[in-house]
Amino acid sequence: MNEDSASSGSILCETPANPIPDGARAGFFLTSDKVKLRYAIWPKSAGAMKGTICLVQGRAEPMEKYFETIGDFRKRGFCVAIFDWRGQGGSQRLVKSQHLGYVDTFEDYWTDLKSFHADILLPDCPPPFYLVGHSMGGLVALMAAVRDRLMFERLFLTAPMLAIPGQPLSMSGMAVAAEALSFAGFGQFAIGRAGDGPPSETRFPGNPLTSDFRRFMYLVDAVKARPSLLIGKPSIKWLAAAFRAMARVAHHDFAGRVRVPVLMLAAARDEIVSVSAIEHLGLALRTGRHAVIAAARHELFMESDAIRAQVFAAFDAFITEKTE
Repeated sequence: MNEDSASSGSILCETPANPIPDGARAGFFLTSDKVKLRYAIWPKSAGAMKGTICLVQGRAEPMEKYFETIGDFRKRGFCVAIFDWRGQGGSQRLVKSQHLGYVDTFEDYWTDLKSFHADILLPDCPPPFYLVGHSMGGLVALMAAVRDRLMFERLFLTAPMLAIPGQPLSMSGMAVAAEALSFAGFGQFAIGRAGDGPPSETRFPGNPLTSDFRRFMYLVDAVKARPSLLIGKPSIKWLAAAFRAMARVAHHDFAGRVRVPVLMLAAARDEIVSVSAIEHLGLALRTGRHAVIAAARHELFMESDAIRAQVFAAFDAFITEKTE
């Protein structure tokens, strides 16, 4: 079920420095478990039709942050389809605290992706379908790849969230600890680093996300223009779900179950997700590999022009690569 709107401007939020790409069709759809998600579709803007990019974002990222990147894919001959995960962006919130990062289990994100594929991609977008996922979106994409290898032709993942560095226990151990706290009634308590807070230009110096100020401001400006897009710290319940999902991907048999071609790009200066975990999985994949982008911070699509050029060069080569 979907509810399209003739006015994408009422659904999407633009700022002077980050306008809505032309040709948008935006609306809402219901997942199989009746959660209302915001989505948008853009047609290709140049070249021969190459199919559709399904773009899935990281935690707390609304689709507005990716307007420039959407344009880059459209120029390459791709239709682009994107949605906001449950509990963030312009999609339905799951708990009373509107700005809390929350999900019961990462299986719910699988439900989001599966519903989007069935209700929006298949009927409304030209095949073949390729998934591009960042951070948390990359983790969900890998989980989907072992569930249904026919959903997407290829997965292109930037800084996938396979492990969070600096934890006192393994991902499995952290999952157990966070699950215990959730069971004890602390699931909706926010938790994060001391420096966490709403996006602001004052947080740019020394930030772990990007070296590019203009792209750093995409989210800052979007949240100023539409405060409802803001998602703050994750809840303990979200962390429990995330650690459990990362523990599954770290299991010794996971890599062998991925049968879809995958390219994972790690950011050499990443402080948000574990580069070594990406390297470990990349070496273990039968149908995939990884590369490390020098000097890059976590948000590869929001980085400098020079770094983004490397990212898109890798994408172009991977998508056109012949499967043996």
